[in-house]
Parts: sequence; C-alpha cells; structure tokens
Amino acid sequence: MQDSDFRTGYVAIVGRPNVGKSTLLNKLLQQKISITSRKAQTTRFRIHGILTDDRSQYIFVDTPGFQKQYTNRLNTAMNRVVTQSIQDVDVVLFVIEALQFDQRDVEALKILPSTVPVILVINKIDRVSEKNRLLPFLQEMARVFEFASVVPISAMHRIQLPDLLEVIRKYLPVSSPLYDKDEITDRNERFIVSEFIREKLFRLLGDELPYSTSVVVDQFQQVDGLYKIYATILVEKPNQKAIIIGKNGEKLKQISSQARLDMEVLLGQKVYLQTWVKVKSGWADSASVLKSLGYE
Repeated sequence: MQDSDFRTGYVAIVGRPNVGKSTLLNKLLQQKISITSRKAQTTRFRIHGILTDDRSQYIFVDTPGFQKQYTNRLNTAMNRVVTQSIQDVDVVLFVIEALQFDQRDVEALKILPSTVPVILVINKIDRVSEKNRLLPFLQEMARVFEFASVVPISAMHRIQLPDLLEVIRKYLPVSSPLYDKDEITDRNERFIVSEFIREKLFRLLGDELPYSTSVVVDQFQQVDGLYKIYATILVEKPNQKAIIIGKNGEKLKQISSQARLDMEVLLGQKVYLQTWVKVKSGWADSASVLKSLGYE
C-alpha cells in the first residue's frame, strides 16, 4: 500500500434519523459495528468504521441522527457529536431517503460545512416503484444545495455501493493509511457489545421502549475460551424497568439471548451474558452521569 496515489481520509455520514446511516456503514464494511433499528436516533456515539482496499483507506464517521425533537441533555450531547464530527473530515455523505425531503432534512442540511465536498447519498432507491420519479427528484435536490456529487443507492441491498466508494475516493487526499489494513473500527469490543444490547432493546420493544435507556458493561473478561459479560441497562422509571424485564423475565431473556448471538459472531467464541435493569432517575438530563457514560 505504498502506491503514490494511495488515498486516505475521513468521511462523515450525516443525516436526520432513520435514513439508513448505520446500515450504510455496516454494508460498506460488510461487518456489523453500528447498531440499527426503526427507532429514531439509535446511534448515539460517533463511531469510526475503517475500510481499506489496495488503493484507499476510508475512515467513516457514523453519527447520530441530527434532530430537534428532544431537548434534554442527552439529545443536546448527540447533536454536538454530529456538529463536531464534521469539522475535521475530508468528505461528508449527506444521506436522505429517495423521494423524501422535509424540514427534518433541512435542519440537518444547515449544519453542513461549506469548506469540504458534500456528496448527496439518496438511499432506499429499491423502495421506489416508479423509477421515472427519481430524475426530477435529483434535479430538485441539486437546487437545494451545491453538492459535489449525487449517488443513488440502496444500502440494505448494496446497490451502487462500489460506485459510491469510487466517488468518495476522488475527494480523499493522497496519503498513507492511518490504520492497519485489518482494523475495521476504532471502538473496542466492550463498547460494541454494549451497543448490541441496546439494539435488541430497540428492536424487541419498539415504541414501548423509553427513549432514555442506556447500557453499561460492568465486566468483560475472557476465561478459558469463554467470554463472561455482565451488563446493566439503565432506565429512568420503575415502570420502564418492568417493561424491559417483561412477564416472568421473558422479555429480558429474549433481549439477552439475541444480543449474545451477535456477540459470539463478533468475538468468535462462546459468550456468557448476564444482564440487569437498574432505575437511575434523571440520568438523561444529568451532566455528570452523561459524562460517565461517554456522552459528553
């Protein structure tokens, strides 16, 4: 990888909630490092995903969905992650849904920098039955912002992802790689397993799930070929704890079982996972708690 034209750079993935940013990252890497669900703002932290080929190293920065619906400290911290993440990148991918552009996208568009190329990524084109509607939509979006390029894709089905990588590469600086070719993220395994638990909370509880829910990994150790992981799920109210535990503890068992399967794929070994649910009132508005959890 000492090619004189080898390129390396940071690529921020930005957009409103639920447009498929984390799915895009996972599909580009062909490995799951960022959690996904239908619930808004599943991603809360900045996550770097690293993709290296023979000519390039892409350091993708997955960010929370930028939105103004919630006003507590947790949401403020997540919005701050977005704005900080795009300050020092080489390229921004602004992701929207095909044929969908509303005030939520406008708000996210306002934070984009004017000093770096912004590629408009139109996701979920596989859901468009009338393909002739795409061209007028592309022309409309070209009037909204001065995008460096426009690439229609389907992240879920990996449609035109190689084309997207080629477009991104044009805007990366000539530089040696910053990470080893086998590295896929800057986040450690302890962080990723906590995210797997949070994903299952979102997926299995849906609208029942309180927005202010977080996961703390208390112990993470490998013993005789077995990973032993102990984690605590934080909620704000006792009734939220009851929702997660479920009748006779069945819902929590289901959450833990599905998270454990993802962990075993990630870690390549058997996992023993024990989870608890703890009530911590007001944690989502507590600066000290948010800081301890890594949000601020």
